[in-house]
Amino acid sequence: MGNFIGTWLATAIAVAVSVWLVPGITAVGGSWEAPAFAALALALVNACVKPLARVLSLPITVLTLGLFSLVINAVMLELASYLSLNVFGRGIQISSFWSALVGAVIISIVTSIVGGVIGVD
Repeated sequence: MGNFIGTWLATAIAVAVSVWLVPGITAVGGSWEAPAFAALALALVNACVKPLARVLSLPITVLTLGLFSLVINAVMLELASYLSLNVFGRGIQISSFWSALVGAVIISIVTSIVGGVIGVD
């Protein structure tokens, strides 16, 4: 349970950074509540949907030498945004696919850095 909380905290910080840096991503429902609920939705999407998406897209991921993984991450972020706004009423709103792509890259980098600092796997 502690590992989940640490990962959720790291992801919430990363989502807040992406809201701050990417012009097409905005927080809906509060400056700290929106990233927290978006991080929760992102954790659920990454646990349930992302493994299936990775398996189904394996051929194109191999053909693009792994670059298609960025597209998968952007689509998962879009799905998490949709779920957080429609299920929790708070989250992030993404204006375009390119904003989602840049946001997914930022979230990946910041989550790795923050997770390393606080000691999350």
